[in-house]
Amino acid sequence: MKNTLEIDSVILEFNNKRILQDVYVKIETGNIIGLLGRNGSGKSCLMNIIYGKLIPNEKSVRINNKYNSKKYFPQETLTYLPQFNFIPKSLTIERVFKDYKIDFDKFLIHFPEFKKYYKSKIKLLSGGEQRIIEIYAILVSNTKFCMLDEPFSQVMPKHIDSIKKIIISEKENKGIIITDHMFEHIIDICEDIYVINNGKTYLTKNIEDIEKLGYARITATNRDTVLNSK
Repeated sequence: MKNTLEIDSVILEFNNKRILQDVYVKIETGNIIGLLGRNGSGKSCLMNIIYGKLIPNEKSVRINNKYNSKKYFPQETLTYLPQFNFIPKSLTIERVFKDYKIDFDKFLIHFPEFKKYYKSKIKLLSGGEQRIIEIYAILVSNTKFCMLDEPFSQVMPKHIDSIKKIIISEKENKGIIITDHMFEHIIDICEDIYVINNGKTYLTKNIEDIEKLGYARITATNRDTVLNSK
């Protein structure tokens, strides 16, 4: 079944300063959506609004054309990876995989070096290793939609390709929205990219649109790489 998540009519103000307005984002099963914007543009705020952690002045969130009036989505509807580590460090990896009902052996296909950590507590892992566990748990959970806030920024380069492959594989089961300052990875794997500029979302059609909105200047080399990947 194809599911659709839509967000619009968002207004967010802090101390009489408007952070978000005229926002529209649409996520569907089978799609990876990128969300770009400069620091402080409101990317994480928008994700927290969708998830229910941040209450805006106004919002409309709909799933399959039905308005969602609940504060939080259940895990079977939406999972969310925040920027900060969220899994209690006292838990073992074994416990985390059991709680999220995910297969550790499938995880080892992508990250075989973690086999020795199965009985270890999260606190014994490096920050990057902890992040990989969290990304995987959120990403492969049985859910309709998934949001990832900065999944690449804390991870070693050798693991980024593995994470991207998992994201691409998981889009068959869910709709995914990602934001990350390492925008080249966003551009590489996303079908649609929204840029937040002056509190508004703009659905971009090409790299030139991203540049015109002032987010980043793509070098000629990066442009050729991205265009060839489409």
